[in-house]
Amino acid sequence: MRAGKPSRSKLRLAVAALTVVVGVGTGPLAAPAPASADTVRGLQWYLDELKIPQAHKLTKGKGVTVAVIDTGVNPDLPDLRGQVLPGKGVTSGTAADGRRDDDTRKAHGSAMAGIIASRGGGAMRHLGIAPEAKILPVAMGNSFDSADLSAGIRWAADAGADVINMSVGTGTTATPDEIAAVRYALDKNVVLIASAGNRLQNDRVVTSPANIPGVVAVTGLAKNGEFFAQSATGREAVLAAPMQEIISPRSTSVSSNGYGIGSGTSDAAAITSGVAALVRAKYPDLDAANVVNRLIRTARDKGPDGRDSQYGFGAIDPLAALTRTVPAVDAHPLLAGAPDGAAPSAGAATPQQDDGPAVSISMKKDTGALVQGALCLLVPVALLVLVIVLVRRSRRKAAVARSGAPGYPPP
Repeated sequence: MRAGKPSRSKLRLAVAALTVVVGVGTGPLAAPAPASADTVRGLQWYLDELKIPQAHKLTKGKGVTVAVIDTGVNPDLPDLRGQVLPGKGVTSGTAADGRRDDDTRKAHGSAMAGIIASRGGGAMRHLGIAPEAKILPVAMGNSFDSADLSAGIRWAADAGADVINMSVGTGTTATPDEIAAVRYALDKNVVLIASAGNRLQNDRVVTSPANIPGVVAVTGLAKNGEFFAQSATGREAVLAAPMQEIISPRSTSVSSNGYGIGSGTSDAAAITSGVAALVRAKYPDLDAANVVNRLIRTARDKGPDGRDSQYGFGAIDPLAALTRTVPAVDAHPLLAGAPDGAAPSAGAATPQQDDGPAVSISMKKDTGALVQGALCLLVPVALLVLVIVLVRRSRRKAAVARSGAPGYPPP
């Protein structure tokens, strides 16, 4: 081999590496970067935690109707256009069809609807758990009582809802009307899901309607997958789902960029309702009892073995609920032989609207793209410099060799 030329194998290796990187970017050198926190999708951390992208390869909830009993839903939000069916206003002053959010401070109903069924469509759009499901709004405005909630449950069941989401609370003791309305909906083959409630000072009990037998009471998880300290707890807990820093679509009158972040069991219940919609779409022949059974039997057991007051039967696992083999049941698992859910928690009635205030977020659409583009350019440039350095170094060695410098044989 001549001293005046670089190793052909080294040159070929460097040139090949340069060619590959120029052709496909940084793919061969690094794993795909996580979603940027500067995007809406990047802030939806719970989607990846729950493996929702994998679940969407199986179903997106098509054909399922989810009733949202709340403050009403704004159908004109970009992420909810085409998703909101004509519903019902059950209290005076609300829109007759429920298609107006009367919560001017948090847009609570719209936020819950978005968590369940936002359409998605890119990094700057919000993606729901079941983006092909439809929302049936049942508006109760900002002020309601147990009679309004009972009427809303009955109307939603009669209107054909497959799942009813109740991210609301009327107090710690369920009324006979509420209990009767829940039984009515169960007899209509509806899956009922409600937020367990947020911790209020030292009061951590599960509120109504979540504490009614037959309702899936959802407590909250933190980003690390453990029980979130601000969630209520009680023997009525059924499932746990993410509740910390959940982003959702809001009206621009509430948040200037159309999104907000909240931490509440309201969000956990909405996520669970979305998962229930996926299961109902994947298994259309299952009745409500077996849908609930599938959700609780595939949950990841956390805390003490078996059902406990924090996690219930465990943390919700959408992919397992969609794929795992689960024996059928003849009776609703939260009713038949389930003394843990037979009575509401004791305590004084404290009306509450679950969930914290909306938090405006500032997002820069192009930040992630700029960084990625810079990295894509930096790697091939570095390899090109390496090739040039190798060639020049070999030429210098050749020049030294020709001059008879010590340590090098003559050419």
